[in-house]
Amino acid sequence: MHRMLIVDDEEIITDGLMEIFGGLDLELDLYKAYSGEEALQLLQRTRVDLVLSDICMPEMDGLELMGHIHQSWPQCKIVFLTGHDEFDYVYRAIQQPDVQYVLKSEGYPKLIEAVRRALRELDDALRVEDLVRQSQERLNKLETLAQGDYFRELLHHAKTVEELREDFKELRIPLDPAQPVLLALGNLAAVGPRQSYAGRQETALAVKYLAESFLMERTVSSCVIDRYGDLIWLIQPHWRIPPAEPGRYEQTLMFLEGTFERIELACYESLQLTTALTLGREALGWEAVPAAYDELRHRQHFRVGDGAQMVQTVSLRAESAAPVRDRLLRDKSEALAAHLEAGRKAEFLELFGELTAPVLQEKGSPYVKELYYTIAVIVLSYINRLDLRERADAFNLMQPEAYRSWEEAFDYLKESASALFTDRRSGEQKRAASVIRKISAYLEAHLAEDLSLVRLADEFHFNPSYLSRLFKQERGVNLSEYIEALRIRKAKELLGREELKVAEVGALIGYDTPQSFTRFFKKMTSLSPQHYRSELALPGQLEEGQV
Repeated sequence: MHRMLIVDDEEIITDGLMEIFGGLDLELDLYKAYSGEEALQLLQRTRVDLVLSDICMPEMDGLELMGHIHQSWPQCKIVFLTGHDEFDYVYRAIQQPDVQYVLKSEGYPKLIEAVRRALRELDDALRVEDLVRQSQERLNKLETLAQGDYFRELLHHAKTVEELREDFKELRIPLDPAQPVLLALGNLAAVGPRQSYAGRQETALAVKYLAESFLMERTVSSCVIDRYGDLIWLIQPHWRIPPAEPGRYEQTLMFLEGTFERIELACYESLQLTTALTLGREALGWEAVPAAYDELRHRQHFRVGDGAQMVQTVSLRAESAAPVRDRLLRDKSEALAAHLEAGRKAEFLELFGELTAPVLQEKGSPYVKELYYTIAVIVLSYINRLDLRERADAFNLMQPEAYRSWEEAFDYLKESASALFTDRRSGEQKRAASVIRKISAYLEAHLAEDLSLVRLADEFHFNPSYLSRLFKQERGVNLSEYIEALRIRKAKELLGREELKVAEVGALIGYDTPQSFTRFFKKMTSLSPQHYRSELALPGQLEEGQV
């Protein structure tokens, strides 16, 4: 879902446009600002895809705001509202890419068409087949493979700056070994039929190339497919941003949070792929990369909900990172561990059958005990590492002689692994329910404050679109509708207290002006607040549906 910000210094125009576009079937997250400065504050907190702004405003006009937009969100579209006497502004605006202007006298249909055109352009930009092809032609495949092998090794064994500098130069890696680095982990899941191993690798490469086209404007990055088929990004601010500039990494982190959302949307639209992305909040020295990578995987596993199209930011402080674990399992047993780690139950069980069926058919095979312990260690390691011992008996796992046959022993292994997959899904659902309960409690306690998706995303550390989808999934109602229901219930309760003025009631549920509160109350009840209060004083006068 795209985000549109409406900016005008006249409140009645801004609120009117919010109501008009809110009533259209455009699938937009709408935000408003009553000045360029207020708009800039929002733009510094979250990604915005489309800005609809008055061009002539006091203090910060539309063209100055446009400069900030292009600096923070280069792919954002802009539609300016202009008057006939603002030709100089218009002339300067039309010299810029991704900018349209509409005369105020042309009316709402013209404005709505301009917004629709901008949305079509945004959607077209997400269809990235050409971008993927161009990136593949531009990158040397052997160089990509060599860099991938190198980073997979680096993720498990730290190197000195001198070693990194020499390796980076030889492998043409664009990162600076003397500067800190940000880490991100992306878990991929195809929509539709299950992919083969080769298909998953091809899909991961497509996402890698796609992400590069989005990230290259503001960052320098390298991406590698790890041994589990997930993507790891190592990212630094672009070399054009001086190392001494204050907030250099903080600005880059904000850019990444918004841009990875667009990457996820592009993956879904063009590749039929959902992603769950976990982004490290701190810039780390290269010596901390192996432990940070391991912690990213740990935090990705304990995500809230199913993770589809999630961008989660987490702390990767060196003192809290889990120790790097040995995952160098051989051949198919390594793939089996990867399926268990990633929650791919069908693939795990299929490979389990491929490994065990031939051995069990060969009675007395000397390989059977080795195979059993190899798989048992994979399951036991997973149980111990994630503290899930209550779901499987470690003694029975490592004592195959306790069973009457090897078939029965392998069946127990299979049942133990299946129980882990069930627990994982149950844990995701429980954590999702817990977070939604916290959000609901927060909403009730802060009705007078800003309850926009952006504000709630800041409070609960999820990107706005994922938080919105998770809330709808758990509560069965849109977050905005839930907030409106809380506010109207509280407003009715407060209107029953005669000592409070109508304006005071509105302020207590988050409406700064009496006009805004009155519009909201009439929309929800068909009565003005004052009329409702008058009727409330007359027993039996209110209809049941208005109370």
